[in-house]
Amino acid sequence: MKQINFTLNGKPVSLEVQGQESLLTIIRTYLEQTGTKYGCGIGECGACTVLINKEPVRSCMTLAEDIEGKEIISIEGLSVDGELHPIQEAFISHDALQCGFCTSGMIMNAYGFLLQNPNPSREKIIVGMESNLCRCGAYNRIVDAIETAGKEMPKKVKL
Repeated sequence: MKQINFTLNGKPVSLEVQGQESLLTIIRTYLEQTGTKYGCGIGECGACTVLINKEPVRSCMTLAEDIEGKEIISIEGLSVDGELHPIQEAFISHDALQCGFCTSGMIMNAYGFLLQNPNPSREKIIVGMESNLCRCGAYNRIVDAIETAGKEMPKKVKL
């Protein structure tokens, strides 16, 4: 067993783990925050995307021992005091989801992308999001939502 310490959604976390568990397992099983989804388990689909130190990563491929001292944000950490983040609002207003399974990973990847590219072109959004899969095919609405969020985030959120 190994003790790990990190921050999840602004709150300090200290857990005893085996060390070989994935961050996805820690978030979903140990911490019972189920917004982050298990998709493929091999880092290909993006359903499990979270931010580590403001960079999008696949939580299914990140080991517990690699998150020591890091700042992690999951989908549960985007809203503040019950108010949705502009990117969440944009996904809703553009109906950028169907079944919703990929949505949390899409949102987290888009958030990380927008932190690095605050005013991206549509083409850059498409390239930045190509590693996240949506089986329902809501891609055009997802890109529209990210365009809107890119314009709204600087107005509403301290980056």
